[in-house]
Amino acid sequence: MTKQKQTLKQTITENLEDLFALAKKMKNNPELGFKEYKASAWLTEYLESKGFTVEKGIAGLETAFKATYDLGGEGPNLAFLCEYDALPGIGHGCGHNLIGPQSIGAAVALSQMEGLSGTITVLGAPAEETGGAKVILVEKGVFEDVDFAMMVHPATHNLSYSTSFAIDAIEFTYHGKTSHAAAAPELGVNALDSVIQLFNGINALRQHLKDDVRIHGIINDGGQAPNIVPDKASARFYFRAKERSYLNKMFKKILRIAEGAALMTGAWMEWKNYELSNDNLMPNKKMANTFQDNMKALGIEDIDPPQDGKGSSDMGNVSHAVPAIHPYIAIAEKDAFNPHSVEEANATVSEGGKRGLFRAATCLAWTAYDIFTDQKLQKEIKEEFKAATK
Repeated sequence: MTKQKQTLKQTITENLEDLFALAKKMKNNPELGFKEYKASAWLTEYLESKGFTVEKGIAGLETAFKATYDLGGEGPNLAFLCEYDALPGIGHGCGHNLIGPQSIGAAVALSQMEGLSGTITVLGAPAEETGGAKVILVEKGVFEDVDFAMMVHPATHNLSYSTSFAIDAIEFTYHGKTSHAAAAPELGVNALDSVIQLFNGINALRQHLKDDVRIHGIINDGGQAPNIVPDKASARFYFRAKERSYLNKMFKKILRIAEGAALMTGAWMEWKNYELSNDNLMPNKKMANTFQDNMKALGIEDIDPPQDGKGSSDMGNVSHAVPAIHPYIAIAEKDAFNPHSVEEANATVSEGGKRGLFRAATCLAWTAYDIFTDQKLQKEIKEEFKAATK
């Protein structure tokens, strides 16, 4: 361990109690996506107290923020990402109350180092659980001046990287005509029948799709009463695939099925995204391997091999915009809790949660330090990203 990395570790150790207190406050005051007013305020107040320049309400989002620290000189702009939304009925059952303190802990430690050149940025991204503000931040150009991006997610395992699926959240709504279902059924146009045919058509398509595709849907509006021909019915689906390009092709087929379901009954159809679409996560392997080297240097030995994930995250959109990583640090023993559970929320404020916060912040800071101080590494990361997004 170099003297500089020892200094970063010491700074994080000195700030750990304050960072963990932030995590506890967020756990005890859970807020849903786009309503994280307290969490956003607490994180930005801490950053301002450490000399960061904070811009609140970026990209038209009340609880999003951008905090920057100018190190001076010519160098990259490296961004640490914060998440801080909770789950309904569960609270911080995905550990987002740790993600923010981890990122700001790393950012603050780096800001106090001498000899670095460039910019440290901390981006507050609300509502990861409900579609993801990172999608909006990417679309609004927030990452245009960012060279590298990173964050760490708490878990029951240590992992340098995994992938995630692209996802489209689509609602199809069919409009027909009401009539008495017994006295004058011939005068009605049954919108629910269109929804049923939509499901039938999608189920028939499944056998002609790649194995990595996941489709799951519900009928969220099926009419009001059995003796009234439904003039409106709708269904919501998640469509997922390993790659965004394949998901786009698949959706064209699904849209034709949806249109055909309307033609079969005489209804008319409209569709919309009811949540923001996420791209597949493309972790930068050069960055991830550097992060893993730092995990080992910190004494973390039980590191799982890289894996393909089946879920989705708005961090995927970031990874298509800039080189990015989204590793995992354990806060409890394996199988100690299920993701999205009260048990995970409680684990975030345990001694394991505190240890995980320290490890994540330290590995983030060390990885960022490696990038800031190694132009060859910067070039290799950017070349890999260029090849992956070609």
